[in-house]
Amino acid sequence: MPKSRPPYPPEFREQIVELHGAGRTPRELAREFKVSEQSIRTWIRQAERDAGRRKDGLTSTEREELAKLRRENKRLRLEREILAKAAAWFARETGSVPKESSSS
Repeated sequence: MPKSRPPYPPEFREQIVELHGAGRTPRELAREFKVSEQSIRTWIRQAERDAGRRKDGLTSTEREELAKLRRENKRLRLEREILAKAAAWFARETGSVPKESSSS
């Protein structure tokens, strides 16, 4: 399996996208900068989404927000699980089980 490399810096990606906007092809840029054509095409598509010229995916801002919300959701589920286990433990220790709330 090939080793992965660290992500390219955002400034480098922006420079490649600008060069494409100036008329260079992804193939030319890939050869010159030793980056895969597919990576360059992906960066170009994402830049077009961010600029509002494409509607076939999430913008970078939306991606960041989605990742943040997923992390928060994971943390909240873990906290809820911990609280449920703690409540069950305290109920067993004290010998009392909390009454069910009647919300109807």
